[in-house]
Amino acid sequence: NGVWLELPAQRIYCMDLGLATSAESFGSFVEYQWSYSGYNEDGGYLTLPFGQVTLASGGPIESDSSDPAYYRLEDLAQFQHIGVWQPYIDGLEKALSESIRARVMSIPDQGAGVPRVGILFSGGVDCITIAALLARILPSSEPVELFNVAFENPRQAKNTKQNIYDVPDRKTGRSGWLELCTKIDAQRDWRLVEVDVPYDSVLEHQAHIRQLLEPSATVMDMSIGMALWFASRGEGSLVKRSGDIIERQEGYCGTARVLLLGMGADEQLGGYSRHRSAWDRGGAHELGQEIRLDVQRIATRNLGRDDRIVSDNSKEARYPFLAANVVRYLSAVPLHRKMDMRYPRGIGEKLLLRLLAHQLGLTQASMLAKRAIQFGARTAKM
Repeated sequence: NGVWLELPAQRIYCMDLGLATSAESFGSFVEYQWSYSGYNEDGGYLTLPFGQVTLASGGPIESDSSDPAYYRLEDLAQFQHIGVWQPYIDGLEKALSESIRARVMSIPDQGAGVPRVGILFSGGVDCITIAALLARILPSSEPVELFNVAFENPRQAKNTKQNIYDVPDRKTGRSGWLELCTKIDAQRDWRLVEVDVPYDSVLEHQAHIRQLLEPSATVMDMSIGMALWFASRGEGSLVKRSGDIIERQEGYCGTARVLLLGMGADEQLGGYSRHRSAWDRGGAHELGQEIRLDVQRIATRNLGRDDRIVSDNSKEARYPFLAANVVRYLSAVPLHRKMDMRYPRGIGEKLLLRLLAHQLGLTQASMLAKRAIQFGARTAKM
């Protein structure tokens, strides 16, 4: 009926063009769904390279702990002496490092001093951990672009006297950039690109972005899509640091053709508020079911939309947290070794990733609470 539908990314489609009867008929069309068992009703054997998310809780952090104050710890450093965590931290570091290496080593060299990889960078624990591990893979002589986006939101601008682009993600982005420069790799040229988006530019491009989003058409899709589109375009101001002085060079355009995104961390490690709500409703079992659902539906819910948005800017989006080896590892890790909602916001969610970030030296970023991109960049309710 002339209506375009998105093919869910959870299966493989086969068209037999030899059976086509006309230019309008594409012939036989067969779907082969992936499954955990390797069998589906069509007789196909497409086995997923990872198992279902385990519902095992893994028990309490310390089996003999009866002190209620134990679950109100405010500092990740307290975990340093809990030996049970170390194998899981090391396992995540190994899996994620292998994933990042596989996603960057094949990128063609663009010449000395020309970045070939960038990161969509809010300064949060997901993207900054990717950056810190990337620094161990690429030589220090190779620059890395960090794209940080902020919007002029008329609803917010009326109520503030500060710079309209000093949104939450801009502040954490600069803080995270400084951590990378001072604690992770001081020799590397970490190119923080601050993408400021005036409201007029939103109005100019919103129809085009909406077309890219289809059939994803909710207000949230639009808020996320706008942030991803402008960030991946990579046009903004290059932030430079000389000692304690920070300056901005206007008119910078990013050169990285491959962008690393942190999608998949929240779904697997309990980063969303709905995960804490699930814990409140039904404890570990309810939380495990919510995590399992998020992992199963991320391909159809997010990835088609995000790929269309980023690809429109002639960039390739790659997702280290969604590599098969990372999903396989995290799916087998007990829930209370990945997240623990007995701890407060900013610690309990994505706890395993926070511990890895803390171990890498990212002491500030490891304590940041989750903030969705549409709220951090201020595209929500615009």
